[in-house]
Amino acid sequence: MKDNLENIFKNLENQFDIEEPTIGHFNRFEAKLNNSSTTKKSYRLFSYVAFAASVVLLFGFWLGASFSNKGMELAGISTEMEETQNYFVSVIKTELSTIENERNSTTEKLINDTLEQLKKLETQYTTLTLELKESTEDKRIIYAMISNFQQRITILQSLLDQIEDVKQSKKQNDENYV
Repeated sequence: MKDNLENIFKNLENQFDIEEPTIGHFNRFEAKLNNSSTTKKSYRLFSYVAFAASVVLLFGFWLGASFSNKGMELAGISTEMEETQNYFVSVIKTELSTIENERNSTTEKLINDTLEQLKKLETQYTTLTLELKESTEDKRIIYAMISNFQQRITILQSLLDQIEDVKQSKKQNDENYV
């Protein structure tokens, strides 16, 4: 191996750069080294600041989610209230799907008017959930929430009765013209 290295150096003997660097080369080189160390220090400082900012942001998101304006549902009070809420929600969904199946040109206006009434009741319900979140012991809020569900069901059942009346009157008109 030693012979091999000697052969390599003999072959490259006159090809080495033996020139002296220009005046001030070492000073420029040292200045570049000093600049790179300050750049590394500032980069390190920046990474610490970025990490700290990330932690603060994550904490802020967590805190914001904890204190959001989302109210408390009936289901959060007790298992009985959860069953009550599930019952009302399922009845409302069933009634709405039945109503959607009855939608046509003659019932369109009735259905849209009823859906507007339901939106108002849902807005009231959202307000009640916020109030319940603040005062879980107030039975009046719970009764108001249950009453809100009952009003929605009553409105939907009334609409179904009106749709049935429209269908009956249309059927009678068709029979009179035959």
